[in-house]
Amino acid sequence: MSAGHRDLAAGRWFELSHVEQLGNVGSEVGRAVRRSRSNPALSERACHRARELLDLTLDDPRHRRSVARLREIARAREVVADFLAGENRYGTTTESLQKYFDAFAFAARRR
Repeated sequence: MSAGHRDLAAGRWFELSHVEQLGNVGSEVGRAVRRSRSNPALSERACHRARELLDLTLDDPRHRRSVARLREIARAREVVADFLAGENRYGTTTESLQKYFDAFAFAARRR
């Protein structure tokens, strides 16, 4: 676990709602995309943080009650990793990722 996420891994992440968790993941994905050309090293770190946060989300005991939710989170992790660090086999676009994660960020703000 990176130094930036130790407090989250220690339990604070599990205090956030599902929509807050995925909204935060979306922020890291956005950072990775925006920095991909201007600063690849920063982009790679943001990509790593996004995957860490998705892993923490998968580890959240509250999500174990719903197989569908776990599948969605796992698929989101797979798609993000494929888009940011893989071959983009799914044909994901920046716009589709932004649309997906923005929905969670908007829902979190409405609470």
